[in-house]
Amino acid sequence: MAEASRILQTTFLPTLSPNPYPNLNQYYSPLIFKRNKTTIHTIRCSLSTTETATKITPDNSIPWGCDIDSLENASALQEWLSESGLPPQKMGLQRVDVGERGLVALKNIRKGEKLLFVPPSLFITADSEWSCSEAGKVLKQYDVPDWPLLATYLISEASLVNSSRWNNYISALPRQPYSLLYWTRSELDRYLEASQIRERAIERINDVTGTYNDLRLRIFSKYPDLFPEEVFNMETFKWSFGILFSRLVRLPAMDGKVALVPWADMLNHSCEVETFLDYDKSSQGVVFTTDRAYEPGEQVFISYGRKSNGELLLSYGFVPQEGTNPHDSVELSLLLRKSDKCYKEKLETLKKCGLSASQCYPLQITGWPLELMAYAYLAVSPPSMIRQFEEMATAASNKITSKKDFRYPEIEEDAMQFVLDACESSISKYSKFLRASGSMDLDVTNPKILNRKVFLKQLAVDLCTSEQRILFRAQYILRRRLREIRSGELRALRIFDGFRKLFK
Repeated sequence: MAEASRILQTTFLPTLSPNPYPNLNQYYSPLIFKRNKTTIHTIRCSLSTTETATKITPDNSIPWGCDIDSLENASALQEWLSESGLPPQKMGLQRVDVGERGLVALKNIRKGEKLLFVPPSLFITADSEWSCSEAGKVLKQYDVPDWPLLATYLISEASLVNSSRWNNYISALPRQPYSLLYWTRSELDRYLEASQIRERAIERINDVTGTYNDLRLRIFSKYPDLFPEEVFNMETFKWSFGILFSRLVRLPAMDGKVALVPWADMLNHSCEVETFLDYDKSSQGVVFTTDRAYEPGEQVFISYGRKSNGELLLSYGFVPQEGTNPHDSVELSLLLRKSDKCYKEKLETLKKCGLSASQCYPLQITGWPLELMAYAYLAVSPPSMIRQFEEMATAASNKITSKKDFRYPEIEEDAMQFVLDACESSISKYSKFLRASGSMDLDVTNPKILNRKVFLKQLAVDLCTSEQRILFRAQYILRRRLREIRSGELRALRIFDGFRKLFK
């Protein structure tokens, strides 16, 4: 997948289809395993004793995989895939301008042509056979959900090196995926202080950390022969979840099954295409249908989904060029004022609808959702409208079933001003960061670390610039609408004053 120049509507589960999916918390949060009445006896696995097993310590870098732009293992991967059932391809893995590595057309490719045809035998799923079958049995007896199961599976197979069927595939994976999982807390605080993506990144890191700690406490510590800490530790889980976030695909035609699909996951993302991966029942393989033609030497792209720049940064580690992503959005935070005379009543109503005093809603260049305005109406509504509180909160939570246009003309000006104030407050944070970024002292002397800091700062600047652009557009629309409302009110007052003078 798109790697260096390329990171889940409320989605954080990376997917190569255009449909958004729930975030990681809806798959585990962190894991609470079901107790199984079956007694699990101590089982020994060759993982900790075999000569081919790779042992690492928590302080060491991941010993498997390759540099993110490396083609060192490309030929071995392609040869293994062909021997394992991948049909002849019209694309080859090469270094590219967008994504460092990608699939490039080797022949003319027509618009509407199906490509790839990766068979299910090459998928990695929760049902895949473990080289260390005993470890797989333990995790399944504990009912470990798909995501942490796959993360543990990847580590187990990677540590076995040549003893694993997936060695050629794992050897071609990046040793350190581009992901916000690898940003330190200080880097998140420093570079993403203005963006709501910072909070989502912290939440994701905490989820992954919590999941690993839960696995370690409930399972790994009880079966150290199967899950030695020198192999199954926080560093290796950071790697495996980074791989899953950036490469796992949901296949709608297979009832939403999630899978790693070798070779297909080398395709990079473009905001200009809509085509996505799915299982094709007629050819019995994962395919995508091109929505444009490609000449030999051109990189072939797919869509990772209708994601904002922040969501792409979060999972894949890249930010598209400003203005190129039609699905870009920025989350605007709205806050119920504690000074509100009906604060308690409004908060109780919001809680009944699953909301809180602070809510985030997406803004796009084209506008904002009904839910945002419903929340704003509730936030500014006077005590005399207490009977409408529930209706407003329900609309703000997206639980309405009718398509009624929720508008309250008597408080529309106040609601618009409320949203405008939130926009301008957010804009000021972005402006402060972008002004400071030009002279930001990176405070490092090591060239390798310096390059990393420069890279992260540039990603942050690109993200903040694109998000601030959307806020500026919303600010313009809101100010124009307020002028219209106020000029209409002024006209009405003039007409009323004219009638009053006429009838004196």
